Amino acid sequence: MAHHEVLIVGGGTAGITVAAMLRNKPNAPEVTIIEPSEKHYYQPIWTLVGAGVFPREISERNEADFIPPGVTWIKDYADTFQPEKNAVTLRSGEQHTYDYLVVAPGIQIDWDKIPGLKEGLAKPGSGVCSNYSYDTVNSTWDALKGVRKGRAIFTAPSTPIKCGGAPQKIMYLAADYFRKHGLKNKVEVVFASAGTVIFGVAKYRAALEKVVERYGIRTDFYQELVEIKVDKKIAVFEHRQTGEKKEMEYDMIHVTPPQSAPDFLKKSPLGNDAGWVSVDKDTMQHTKYPNIFSLGDASSLPTSKTGAAIRKQAPILVKNLMAVMQGHTPEEAYNGYTSCPLVTGYGSLILAEFDYNSQPAESFPFDQAQERYSMYALKAYGLPQMYWHGMLKGREF
Repeated sequence: MAHHEVLIVGGGTAGITVAAMLRNKPNAPEVTIIEPSEKHYYQPIWTLVGAGVFPREISERNEADFIPPGVTWIKDYADTFQPEKNAVTLRSGEQHTYDYLVVAPGIQIDWDKIPGLKEGLAKPGSGVCSNYSYDTVNSTWDALKGVRKGRAIFTAPSTPIKCGGAPQKIMYLAADYFRKHGLKNKVEVVFASAGTVIFGVAKYRAALEKVVERYGIRTDFYQELVEIKVDKKIAVFEHRQTGEKKEMEYDMIHVTPPQSAPDFLKKSPLGNDAGWVSVDKDTMQHTKYPNIFSLGDASSLPTSKTGAAIRKQAPILVKNLMAVMQGHTPEEAYNGYTSCPLVTGYGSLILAEFDYNSQPAESFPFDQAQERYSMYALKAYGLPQMYWHGMLKGREF
């Protein structure tokens, strides 16, 4: 059994950022990361990969290159938590104890929840595609290039997901692609969403409704995708209020799969009823175990699950964790800031930034609800550099 001063479960955006920030402190604690993956992905760029702007390879790096100096890397899966014993058991059976635990394993993609989805993704020419993994993102560009007429459907589930705006970003890019190739009147674009509105923040919703109108997109809300009949190219939806099912034919369907807390968290004492790590929404300290913290997609923080949110969460969590380590009460508060760079076409973007109260929390001295090339360039070229060379190095900005 090995003991660690600070043990971090998860070596994604949240885990690496927190580890780097801790190690950058003058009185840096000993830090260990549990992470099974050998690759690290910058997932926000997958929207543009799916639209043919970039090759997927630009999103991939070796995990080893981003483990911060001085941090120990355990390449295994966390399996069970024993918080009363300050212990984590790995899939290999090894048990590791800790003084302080940070839980940041990210979100689970539930591909199996939609019958026909995995079958469609595995079948070339099926029209079924998804930007939600490195293995499937190329399917989107392949499907998009193959559409010449008919219907292109873009779905969004009722579950929490990575970046709430992502399902519509690829839709706007597809609509722009059809427009540029003279197909606007030949391809019907449908947003079949389990949600109730196009976007939750009023200021940006008004702007996005104009984008929808400009492209002639048909919105169909309260629609949960429940099955894909791959051979017939039919998608089955269930209305979230009435339970009524309906079928829609498609030539292309981009699926945002349902997502949830990782299974090992769902069965652990750390999770709330939905399986998310139960933390105070201000301090990110666990509601029951004061030496445990959580941030990012696996936490119960009631904000959008984005890398931008982690950028603001991580420094606050680190300050609060260091305070607890020194015997103090955590006093730094996270205000729920998150960001959603809403790509509205090739070369245009609305940069939505907002807080827990769904109030805009903008960074720039202009109206960010307006579509701009500068903000598109920020997403395509600036933010990836800030991610690899800033966030993951523990730099605060």
